[in-house]
Amino acid sequence: MGLRDFDVLTFDCYGTLIDWESGIASALRPLVAQAGIDADRDTVLAIFAREEVAQQAETPAMAYSEVLTAVHARLARLWGVAPDAAADRRFGGSVPDWPAFPDTAGALAYLKQHFRLIVLSNVDHASFAGSLPRLGVAFDAVYTAQDIGSYKPDPRNFRYLLDRLAEQGAAPARVLHVAQSLFHDHAPANAIGLASAWIDRRHDKTGWGATAEPPAGVRWDFRFRTLEELAEAHRQAA
Repeated sequence: MGLRDFDVLTFDCYGTLIDWESGIASALRPLVAQAGIDADRDTVLAIFAREEVAQQAETPAMAYSEVLTAVHARLARLWGVAPDAAADRRFGGSVPDWPAFPDTAGALAYLKQHFRLIVLSNVDHASFAGSLPRLGVAFDAVYTAQDIGSYKPDPRNFRYLLDRLAEQGAAPARVLHVAQSLFHDHAPANAIGLASAWIDRRHDKTGWGATAEPPAGVRWDFRFRTLEELAEAHRQAA
């Protein structure tokens, strides 16, 4: 199996293309300071991950900006901070402020010349629209949790993806799912039979950061530290 065996790349966005950990940590900084939390960034992100997964499971049809709003309120309660609906909403609306990884736009521009590019994201359309200028390409399709009514790793999200691809005549064997999160993306991609490339953005860190711990036995077909490494591997395979 090689990268040139595929015609379509499907992407997770947040954590893979957009540096959501930096964005989340920055947007949570006022609450962390108000709570007087003495914890490093990864500890804060791990607490966020736990509360986000719980909120998404409780409200799978809720738009992602509203999920973030609710998660901020959950964290405030957990850390003993007085309710502040305006602060909750500011965090919920922070997605467009989250930065792209430095290699994202250049790598996507190269990959766009060789593949159809599709996004399968856990956000809503308005939040993704705020991030799109940072990505620098026009995607062939964007499918969000708002379209599907559930959040990855729910298998419904990947079934929805495969159904849309089938309507477009794309064979699953020619599709490569590209993602950072083993929990949200690689485990359900494994279950549905999609090949996957792990963009291991946390290769120089320990723990799982803003994602939940993946299930045992999760696997991937390719592993790169950055998206640019994937693009370069494709260049070298020419």
